[in-house]
Amino acid sequence: MKRVRAAKTPRVLVVDVGGTNIKMLATGQKEVRKIPSGPTMTAGKMVRVVKECVKDWKFDRVSLGYPGPIINGHPLREPHNLGGGWMRFDFSKAFGCPVKILNDAAMQALGSYKGGRMLFLGLGTGLGSAMIVDGMLEPMELAHLSYKNGKTYEDYLGLRGLERLGRKKWRGHVAKVTKKLRTALEADYVVLGGGNIKKLKNLPDGARLGSNENAFLGGFRMWEK
Repeated sequence: MKRVRAAKTPRVLVVDVGGTNIKMLATGQKEVRKIPSGPTMTAGKMVRVVKECVKDWKFDRVSLGYPGPIINGHPLREPHNLGGGWMRFDFSKAFGCPVKILNDAAMQALGSYKGGRMLFLGLGTGLGSAMIVDGMLEPMELAHLSYKNGKTYEDYLGLRGLERLGRKKWRGHVAKVTKKLRTALEADYVVLGGGNIKKLKNLPDGARLGSNENAFLGGFRMWEK
């Protein structure tokens, strides 16, 4: 009788690229590693510094969270807060293994999902957004839609809005926009993620807090069937 070999469990390296830091975690590892990014961080430099930082980790595929929209597995445009060369870069060739790329907010949304219709809003430097309906992920670009006084949702809910409005007024707009978008998109619940969620005092109705660590869970889930 022929023995059937068990399928090998993939070992995934998750790379969460941000405008300030790049964070990494791999299958079987407990501690997140972090390196500074910024305006000199080109796509090629990112791969070099990541490979050097995790040279003692074993992985055979990579999940890459990218701070911008992704079309057909490639960045649609260059990132605002990083160096250039991202749109046409061959990440699989550079890493030497299969690479899947997802918008960073969508990757965190994937790790935050607990069924039904979920809207994810990432309150960080900008405003990330994604929707998951019955397990189907749909990255969204709500940030640059018009909201108020000729300004966008990101102008109010992103870091610029927090600094311009002050914490109290910013919280008010977070609550208002969360309710408005939840109603418009018929979401069962909203997950608020991103670095600025720690500045919220009370959660809007129908919302719960996410965690930046969910980005890694989302990165691992990207390779699940």
